[in-house]
Amino acid sequence: MAPIAPSRNGLCRDCLTGTSGDERRCRRCGSPRLLRHAELDTLSIAHIDCDAFYAAIEKRDNPELADKPVIIGGEKRGVVSTACYIARISGVRSAMPMFKALEACPNAVVIRPNMEKYVAVGRQLRQMMLELTPLVEPLSIDEAFLDLSGTERLHKATPAETLARFARRVEDELGITISIGLSYCKFLAKIASDFQKPRGFSVIGKAEAQSFLADKPVGMIWGVGKAFTETLKRDGITTIGQFQRMEKNDLMRRYGTIGARLYHLARGEDNRSVTPERAAKSVSNETTFVTDIADFDKLAAILRRLSEKTARRAKAAETAGHTVVLKLKTADFKTRTRNRRLEAPTQLADRIFATGLSLLKAEIDGTKFRLIGIGISDLCDPALADPPDLVDRQATRRAAAETAIDALRGKFGLSAVETGYTFRPHPKEDRGRKE
Repeated sequence: MAPIAPSRNGLCRDCLTGTSGDERRCRRCGSPRLLRHAELDTLSIAHIDCDAFYAAIEKRDNPELADKPVIIGGEKRGVVSTACYIARISGVRSAMPMFKALEACPNAVVIRPNMEKYVAVGRQLRQMMLELTPLVEPLSIDEAFLDLSGTERLHKATPAETLARFARRVEDELGITISIGLSYCKFLAKIASDFQKPRGFSVIGKAEAQSFLADKPVGMIWGVGKAFTETLKRDGITTIGQFQRMEKNDLMRRYGTIGARLYHLARGEDNRSVTPERAAKSVSNETTFVTDIADFDKLAAILRRLSEKTARRAKAAETAGHTVVLKLKTADFKTRTRNRRLEAPTQLADRIFATGLSLLKAEIDGTKFRLIGIGISDLCDPALADPPDLVDRQATRRAAAETAIDALRGKFGLSAVETGYTFRPHPKEDRGRKE
């Protein structure tokens, strides 16, 4: 991030004392963690991102892991969900195949994800955010945009001071750390949160926006992925500053509607508002196997368990889906996605599994698979889901049975009742990667 000229607008992130001048340490507590920016008191759009969220929770719960490289993910055939910063120093990255991660960091401690624990902490964090402002837009389990406009009277502090106090509270109460980006728009707030991780707090103001962006790579722009970056590179465009020197119409002629977005974001112009309760587009679960599987019966047993997990998540989220989606990944990493729209939306494991099983049968041709997943999309109100079937009375009975099973599992645990598909030795698999 470009250096910012010293100003009188400053704050110590540890003792929350205001600072002025260009001192390097807080005059009150001696901390070097000073936050200083000419626009500090006027900015209110923040992006909060937890630092190595899953790994941080595991280290919190097991202090013996504090100084060790930790990778959250599956076994050798799985992928990395996240890695602590010690492991990242060795080159470990999220979504990296586990065997490559272990080659880069052979002494890493590998832990399978405990999603129930992570989701619980994520909910605590979300509730704490909502105590700052009702304008919280979740992006994932561990990050969100916040709009703190107009909260000064409520918190008796500027948004910057409120956020600094919030970061301390998260560390004290949840035992994890966060990084904060503060700006005047979502685009730059998210960019700022990536600086100085972990425990970062970076600020990008309106006056510096264009100069700050000028030498940054085009891939820093929201929506510009690897493929589009290569397209732009072939066109001789590698930095955001090049967009700043181009006309809007020229960009739109070259790249269509995305050209207008490139024009505006390159100039730090982003009028998107922080929208609370960002709706999920799908609910799904998937798993990667330790060894590739071609056998239909083995795949069906795994598919049944994943269908039950998906159904539990849908019921917990009070949603249902019109479409069932089956995902398969072959041994050579090619992905197959198959979907079927239902006559009525569902949140029942029985219907999700039956539809997924039908889709799976069509893919059984001797191909070995390394991953299978099942989910629902086109989400809707659960009140519209699973109406009584006047033709297939057995389906109605199975729905009633599933409701009874849910009640038993809620009282006695998930293993209290198993179906015919799941009541058998489970093929060894890596459930490290979930969506």
